[in-house]
Amino acid sequence: MTTANPLDDAPHRTDRRPSAIRHWYAVARDALDRPLTAYYLLLGTSALLLTIGLIMVLSASSVYSYEKNDGNSYAVVTRQLMWVAIGIPCAWVASRLPLGVVRRFAWPAILLAIVLLALIRVPGLGVEVNGNTNWLGLGPVQIQPAEVAKLAIVLWSAHIYARKEKRLHSMHELFFPVVLGIGLVIVLVMLGKDLGTALVIVAILLAMLWVVGAPGRLFTTALVISGVVALYLATTSQHRLDRMKTFTDPFKDFEHAGWQPAHGLYALSSGGVFGQGIGASQQKWGDLPEAHTDFIFAVLGEELGLVGTLLVIGLFLTIAYAAIRVATHTVDPFVRYLTFGIVAWLLGQMILNVGMVLTLLPVIGIPLPLVSYGGSALVPSLVALGLLIGFARREPEAARALAQRKKARSAGLSAGRSAH
Repeated sequence: MTTANPLDDAPHRTDRRPSAIRHWYAVARDALDRPLTAYYLLLGTSALLLTIGLIMVLSASSVYSYEKNDGNSYAVVTRQLMWVAIGIPCAWVASRLPLGVVRRFAWPAILLAIVLLALIRVPGLGVEVNGNTNWLGLGPVQIQPAEVAKLAIVLWSAHIYARKEKRLHSMHELFFPVVLGIGLVIVLVMLGKDLGTALVIVAILLAMLWVVGAPGRLFTTALVISGVVALYLATTSQHRLDRMKTFTDPFKDFEHAGWQPAHGLYALSSGGVFGQGIGASQQKWGDLPEAHTDFIFAVLGEELGLVGTLLVIGLFLTIAYAAIRVATHTVDPFVRYLTFGIVAWLLGQMILNVGMVLTLLPVIGIPLPLVSYGGSALVPSLVALGLLIGFARREPEAARALAQRKKARSAGLSAGRSAH
């Protein structure tokens, strides 16, 4: 009698592993290739990021709210909920607007942004916050026009470049009027000493030039000029200069310029893999400045750990994937340019914020889109995502799938009534 050798089955077991991997890869590929995938990814990830943002704003701002609002720990998150209540209907309307109507907003949007930025320079209207005069006081409400300008310049430049699509081989057509208009916005932002926002707008401009096919030498020149100007402007402020000197090692000047990034690192390192739990942050108890705005990612890392931070970054990358899929499938140049511009804006700002918290970049006051507190940033971001969701719904295959689903639902309701 022969005895079976258990090692004889080893090749069969190893053969099953590649087969299983191929199976799951095929399943994932099939799911991603479905007509409504981009639509559901954009809708789901936006909703999840907004939910995480509200939870983190509540947690990160509770101590600050308690101290500044006579024991009311919910004052900041209540204001954020008010902005969400404004932003979600605006996003829904944006997702339903026909493309022709969206394009009609291009010139009014850029003109409004320029006017609002110019009003900051009017004595009595501009409000200084943390050394930057980039807020506009309108009665009891303060808004940050630069956040509105980000959406405006993406919309306007996409509209202009879509009209000029067949003439974009000319350097003159690339520059006028888009580069001049956005350059004016950058100058107005810089007059308020907001270097961080100016760098975001420069990144948006470079992304728009790249997507319309500007020559490579233009980017080299633009990056060199932007770098030189940014370094020069940093030297005009001792506070900025100190941050530039210490961002790689904030512990060199722990009590002054390094205080905020150092405590951000403390928060991230104490979170571990799974975090301390929602509400359990220690750094938000006065040690970490701007805990619910620019440095909310640090509190998120402390409370939700590495898993939470990777989840948030993954959600932003998912938005980028879905949006780029929409942009590469469309035949409308306006949709393509606007989609790439929105991705460059939101993803670029996320990278700058995370890099700042991780001390890979100097502290430049950039909020984390959809997560940080602030209505001026939240509402334009939601409108931009609403536009992307609308573009995804209008993809030919997605539109047919939604129409068939609606028809099937109507038929089911009719059959139900007939049965009764």
